[in-house]
Amino acid sequence: MRTNYVMIDFESVQPSDLALLDAEHFRVKAFVGANQTRIATDFAEAMQGLGSRAEYVRISGSGRNALDFHIAFHIGLIAAAERDVFFHVISKDSGFDPLITHLKGRKVFAARSAAIADIPILKAPAAAPLCERTSAVITDLQRRGAARPKTVRTLMNTISSMFQKQLAEEEVRTLFDGLVNRRIVRVDGESVSYQLGVRAA
Repeated sequence: MRTNYVMIDFESVQPSDLALLDAEHFRVKAFVGANQTRIATDFAEAMQGLGSRAEYVRISGSGRNALDFHIAFHIGLIAAAERDVFFHVISKDSGFDPLITHLKGRKVFAARSAAIADIPILKAPAAAPLCERTSAVITDLQRRGAARPKTVRTLMNTISSMFQKQLAEEEVRTLFDGLVNRRIVRVDGESVSYQLGVRAA
């Protein structure tokens, strides 16, 4: 399985569920603001429990978006040195979304989640039953809003990426067909549109 780097914006999110990342394919970097002087004991113990797979990054100086720039820099360093990795930015700050879009445009796997439990690979394991996979895909599409895939091909690629490309092509097609059959996705040639209740585009 590819290495998953979890970049925690500790100014925005102080997670209590680091135990979910206690697996060999996760690497955790907690970015701590220059003026943050306290870290909860439970979080510190959980980080320590991950051993060499976890580290703190103290921000140099302060200022608007200082932490964001540090995360972007570290993602760039890792992306240049390693192939086949997935970056998860854990932050409530939607200001990271343009960075995520840029990374995806450069064929770098990346996603932002407001909480560790919302990381796609944790919410949508490839081994989960079909109904759970389908629910995970629908939730992901709802969150994307106007950024939902516009074509059949990009939607299929999005579904595949959600499951870290662990699904066979036939399984991805089954998920896609299920969305169409449930009239959640409508296909017009190569274009797709959505019926997702009040959040639909």
